[in-house]
Amino acid sequence: MALPGWVALREAGPWRWVLAAGVGLLVLLALGFGGWGWHSAVQSRGVEALAGASTRAQEALAPQATATEREAAIRALEEVIARYPSNRLVGQAVYHLGNLRYQAGSYEAARNAYTLALAKEAKGSLASLCRVGVGYTWEAQGKYAEALAAYQEALVSVRATDFLYEEVLMSIARAQELTGKRDHALDTYRRILRELPQSRRADDIRARLASLESPSSR
Repeated sequence: MALPGWVALREAGPWRWVLAAGVGLLVLLALGFGGWGWHSAVQSRGVEALAGASTRAQEALAPQATATEREAAIRALEEVIARYPSNRLVGQAVYHLGNLRYQAGSYEAARNAYTLALAKEAKGSLASLCRVGVGYTWEAQGKYAEALAAYQEALVSVRATDFLYEEVLMSIARAQELTGKRDHALDTYRRILRELPQSRRADDIRARLASLESPSSR
């Protein structure tokens, strides 16, 4: 059905303003649906592009991947992140970028990527992985106090049932040892055995405990 023209509205008598308002509402609705459709299309393209770049990044992290493949994956991620900075998958893509940079030994750049992923409102396990990643970068640079702080921040966001829980506690214990906090490290290792008695690292943890409890380590 065709919308009434402006001449018809002028001649519509007392109802002309109601009709005008109705036409205006229809125009706004049309614009709204058009805008939503455009936004949805951009989001869909972004999801596809980011997912593809993330898959490429994971392949580049494989042991058999070459430095050339890793650099190409980094460039692909940087390009797609810049193109779709507000897409819902951008945090995941930035996390993969951090992993690639970490593997390349670019620890500060990796930390910046993990921090950016958090700024992009990474949530849940992804946010915890980013915080652990920040700790890894500090530890790789020999800045153990900063690493410990990052691991402790990560611990706040994980529960005993989370897959990262043991890794976070192990990282905390290791950083405590590296910062000379022997007693704190002992407490953390004991906590792991107490809370996760079926840990696959139980033998390694007991070995660390025996080493730290030996007279020579005091």
